[in-house]
Amino acid sequence: MIQLTSLHFIYLIFILLVIAFMIYQKDTSLICILGIFIIGLAATGSIYQSVMGVFNSFAYAIKELLGTILIISIIVGMGSVLEKTGINKEMVRPFLRFIKTPALAYWIIGLVMMSISWFFWPSPAVALIGAIFAPVAIRAGLPALAVAMAMNLFGHGIALSTDFVIQGAPKLTAGGAGIPVGDVIRASVPLIIVMGFVTTITAYILIRKDIKKGLLKLEENDANDDMAVKYPLSLTARKWFAAIIPLIFVIDIYAMKIFKLQGGDATSLIGGTSLFILIIILIFSSKTNAIDEIINYLIEGLQFGFKVFGPVIPIAAFFYLGDEGFIKILGEFLPRNSTGLVNDLGLALSQIIPINKAFGAATLTTVGAITGLDGSGFSGISLAGTVGKIFGTAIGSGTATLTALGQIAGIWVGGGTLIPWAVIPVAAICKVSPFDLARKNLIPVVTGLAVTTLFAMFLI
Repeated sequence: MIQLTSLHFIYLIFILLVIAFMIYQKDTSLICILGIFIIGLAATGSIYQSVMGVFNSFAYAIKELLGTILIISIIVGMGSVLEKTGINKEMVRPFLRFIKTPALAYWIIGLVMMSISWFFWPSPAVALIGAIFAPVAIRAGLPALAVAMAMNLFGHGIALSTDFVIQGAPKLTAGGAGIPVGDVIRASVPLIIVMGFVTTITAYILIRKDIKKGLLKLEENDANDDMAVKYPLSLTARKWFAAIIPLIFVIDIYAMKIFKLQGGDATSLIGGTSLFILIIILIFSSKTNAIDEIINYLIEGLQFGFKVFGPVIPIAAFFYLGDEGFIKILGEFLPRNSTGLVNDLGLALSQIIPINKAFGAATLTTVGAITGLDGSGFSGISLAGTVGKIFGTAIGSGTATLTALGQIAGIWVGGGTLIPWAVIPVAAICKVSPFDLARKNLIPVVTGLAVTTLFAMFLI
């Protein structure tokens, strides 16, 4: 039996402080930095080593997250090129002819948003889907608020909470739990199927009822035709690129399956492919100026990537201390028979409190939802991974399922469906109130989380 030391109790106290700050919607970066310093001081007994430990923890977190930051940055840069050349509009234009009714509008917009968000992330996808699909959906009889709900639930909900392709979310939660990224992804598949079906179907039923009652009304469509816009590529070239680019990513997915690429390897393949697509498009569209413009798009993407992950780094650094990161950051200061601060706390918890699967699942959903209260969705999901491992260790199984459940809850709440300031991009592009959008999303998302939590109890 592991003997808990002052390090374990200090770590636990700071975990509880992080949760408390998230509940009150306060930034947790300072608490995490102080936690790293105090844990370092308790472990080493040296002020200068503790100060070094804070810096080293940041460096360790950046090293662990760098691949994810880079791929998101490259994809954002590529998305910007697709937008400025008009290729993005040709990529989605074939879907527009099928949007004839409100039902088709809801499901087609949602599924396209989900598919594009898996590859390009929801943030770049919002402008593309909103600008092109929203006017067509409104003409088909789907209110703008319903369009925004479809984009939110499928993009910032289903796609972002699983993040199968870029793997930014599972990278963070897997790091907090100290398990492979592939384990979190596999565990999230059955959960997101349930969550996705329940939320989107519930939302659709409520939308239909609100339209019949007159609570959702059609707005005037003031969209302008984009045919007059001049692009640096001819229409024929845009159509060829629009057909080839999705095909290339399909080949990437096939290569992942054939060569069994997962985690960082899969991320590298998608990132490298996106970079070459960016370069080739610039060569065709800018010709002699391509050399100068490539770096500008990469800088634009990197600015976005670090803006998104900047707040995550100190929080991730703190939670990496709970597993193997402790030794790499501070050195060999754990008790001889320790398996990591998080594992030790989980074992101790199992001996003090009779933890069961139902309690564990409910706790992870709650913790995940709390981490999303800051409206980012990503800043606190490392905590979900850490708590998932604590409870998984206490129960004796289900660490990956609990971690995936916490990840799904955290991103559905904070990634852009329930927090008003997180839904602003979608609300702005659809010209609706972010508060109205968050209120309309509330019942579908809460219903989905409740059903998914019950389902997770049988999987643990």
